[in-house]
Order: sequence, then C-alpha cells, then structure tokens
Amino acid sequence: MDKNINNDFQASLKSADTEEFIDIHFYRPLGYLWALFFKKLGISPNAITIASIFLGVGAGVCFYFDDLVTNIIGIFLLIWADTYDSADGQLARLTGQKSEIGRILDGASGDFWFISIYIAICIRLTTQLSPFWGGEWGWIIWVVALWAGACHTEQARLADYYRNIHLFFLKGKDGSELDNSAAQKELYKKLKFKKEPIKTIFQFFYKNYTGAQEKATPHFQEFMKKLQEKYHGEIPIETNEEFRQLSKPLMKWANILTFNTRSIVLFISILINLPWIYFIFEIIVLSLIRRYMHTRHEIICQYLSQNL
Repeated sequence: MDKNINNDFQASLKSADTEEFIDIHFYRPLGYLWALFFKKLGISPNAITIASIFLGVGAGVCFYFDDLVTNIIGIFLLIWADTYDSADGQLARLTGQKSEIGRILDGASGDFWFISIYIAICIRLTTQLSPFWGGEWGWIIWVVALWAGACHTEQARLADYYRNIHLFFLKGKDGSELDNSAAQKELYKKLKFKKEPIKTIFQFFYKNYTGAQEKATPHFQEFMKKLQEKYHGEIPIETNEEFRQLSKPLMKWANILTFNTRSIVLFISILINLPWIYFIFEIIVLSLIRRYMHTRHEIICQYLSQNL
C-alpha cells in the first residue's frame, strides 16, 4: 500500500529536475493529501485554484495590519493557499483533468495573491516614516511597489517559461505546459465575449503572456524553429538529453524566482515590521538572478542552434 501511495505521489509531481527542496518535502506532500481529499469529494482542480485565490487575497488583507497575531494568520493563509496551488496541479495530473483554462487560472492565482499583498503593504506604509529620509513614505511607496511588481511579473513569467521548456525536453509535449502565442491567439479569435466572457478575458491575457515569453527569448525561438525544420517534431533522444543537461543547472535559479524564496523574505519583512525590504529584494536581488538566468539560457540556446 505504501509503495502504491508513493508511486501515486511521484506521478503527481512535475519532475525531480524542476521541483524545489521545500516543495518536495513540504508543499507537495501536503498538496498530495489535499488532492486525495478533494478527489474523494469530486471537487475539480479549477475549484481548488479558485479557493487558493480567496486564501491568498485573505493573506494580503492580514498584511495590512501592523499587528503580529494578524500577520501570523496572514502567513498561515498564504502557506495554505500555496498547498492548494500544489493540490490543483497534482489532482489534475492524477486524474487527467488538465485543461487550458486550468493552466491559465493556475497562473493567474499567484497574481491575485501578490496584487492584494502589494496593495496591503502600500496602504500600511503610506503614513509610516521612511528610514531613508525621515518623512512619511507617502506616494513613493506606491512607485516602489509598482517597480517591484513589474520586476516580479517578468521574473515569474521567465521562470515559468524556462521550467516548462525544460519539462518539454525531459518529458515531451504531454509532460509540459509549453505553449506558443500563435496557437493562443487563434484560440482567442474563436472565443465570443458575449458567450464566454470570463474565458475570453483570461485568454486575452494569456496570449499576451505567452507572446511576452517568446519575445524575451529570441535565441530559444530560433533553436526551436531549427529543430522543427530539421526533425519535424521528432527530436532525437540525444538532443533532448543534451538540452536537459545544459538547462538543469538553471532550474535552481528558476525555482528561486517562483514562490518559496520570495515568500520567506516576505514573511521575515512582515514579522520585523519592515515590509519595504521585500520590495527592495524583488527589485535588486531577484532581478539580478533573473538577468543571470536569462543570459545563460540564451547562450545555451545559441550554442545548440549553431550546432544544428
């Protein structure tokens, strides 16, 4: 029985290459238990994702208050939200309930969390004194938050793309959520806002999301184009393995740009009542990691493209 449970748990994971230590030992096991629970209740992965949005937004509301107990509740809610974020994907992989809207909704859930958190921190700090000039933060903290949010969006978008690229070469198309903007634009054109308003809105943003990923990675796009022209979708095993070996060291940087590292810094900054530190961490530290990861990945793709 234990062996069967372990096999099911392993099947619910994306891959050992792309899973982070905290995820494997904390969020994924809890997510798996939630997935089993929701499976028995017949609850869909999309419903779990929506529940995670409410939990994450609730965490943001808690971070507005300059109160330790309320902030700890907020931390608990955000951790709970992330266990649900694990559970929806694990349930989808266990039951085969993968869907285009589920992929889009799952990506949007984190945006809802952090938008509420950013707004709450800004309102909290607006009337507080800044350690840099002695006066109140005022409107300046909103500018800093917008800057940090723009950095966050770019970091998360690229990290998600590189992880799915890696999964594509590791597991093939079925084991990855690698999408292209051309296909997403075609899907968007077929939708009618009056009939499916929510899906149309999500698809609008998702086609732009995939387009931005492709625009930021010209050498990878060239590499994929050459692969298609040469192999017509049947990529040799040795090419997949070579890409995987070169890409794998970058996965640890991609993982840093996702949830766990940023949430730890967020929790610490909230608990010591210096939430502006989180924004600075986004703008400086995570932006430097994103730049390094992006540069290395493009160099790898340029090298492989030239070898073709």
